[in-house]
Amino acid sequence: MRRALAALAAVPLIFFAAACGGSDSGANGAAATASSAPGKVQVTGNVGAKPTVTFPAGSPATKSSYEVLTPGTGPQVKSGDKIIINLTVYNWDGKQNAFQGSSYDSKAPETIAVDQQLPQVLQDGFSKVKHGGRVLAVLAADAAQQPQQQGQQPQPTKVFVVDVVGAPPAALKAATGKEVGESIKGVKVVNPGGDKAPELTTKTKDKPSKELVVKTVIQGTGAKVKEGQTVVAHYTGKIWGTDKVFDSSWTKGEPASFPLANVIKGWQQGLAGVPVGSRVVMSIPPDLGYGKQEQNGIPANSTLVFVVDVLSAY
Repeated sequence: MRRALAALAAVPLIFFAAACGGSDSGANGAAATASSAPGKVQVTGNVGAKPTVTFPAGSPATKSSYEVLTPGTGPQVKSGDKIIINLTVYNWDGKQNAFQGSSYDSKAPETIAVDQQLPQVLQDGFSKVKHGGRVLAVLAADAAQQPQQQGQQPQPTKVFVVDVVGAPPAALKAATGKEVGESIKGVKVVNPGGDKAPELTTKTKDKPSKELVVKTVIQGTGAKVKEGQTVVAHYTGKIWGTDKVFDSSWTKGEPASFPLANVIKGWQQGLAGVPVGSRVVMSIPPDLGYGKQEQNGIPANSTLVFVVDVLSAY
């Protein structure tokens, strides 16, 4: 449900500041520049805009570290927080130093958890910054959470520039609103009430629609989901006709958080315009799902059925 860039804990090599020792320069929203001493990565630009990164000549750093470029003026980031960040990433190989992407380009900030799943250097860096701050981090081979396997290509050193936007708004625990009883022929949704997961049944001999079908089970009263927002949702996904669960945030114990632009087209089209607090059921044809390729145990050309609680959008 989430792209790799969002799951910082899953990146084998994360954050190192080529500039060690921390020059907490700048103020919230002001230009912040890394030390210009030889051998150090330099970052220029204002917090809140895509940074410019300049690499030194020679080989990349071999040890991981971080540097707070702008401390920020908002609340202090603490362990256990969920924070919204803008992230710009480079591979530092000492040759091409290839740009890997930036959430400023996609206009889709990421939401991450500051917890033990992150490498220690990243945890340390976040502990020294506030909302509105900027951290430069380089992750070299010593930050790998698993040892490199024999014969495996070494991962390049990663350079991350992270702007802490703030905290996501509090999400609902489940859909809340008026039960309207809309349904899709062949699909059944039972609402147990409260914070309990809805029961979805897709065992049917009815043929699925070749078009996207979205029906409202519970009508929420919050703001409508907009394109480009990050959505927090609980969901269960099954394959039409089989009643087979292939994914469920309910069974994982916590809702999913994802930029709407980065999920399958059926979700993008189906959730846009849905009020926060709603529960919807969606039948997604293959061309708006995973198409002709098998995906994580989902057969090719499958029609997907989701029941989704929209808990927050920002």
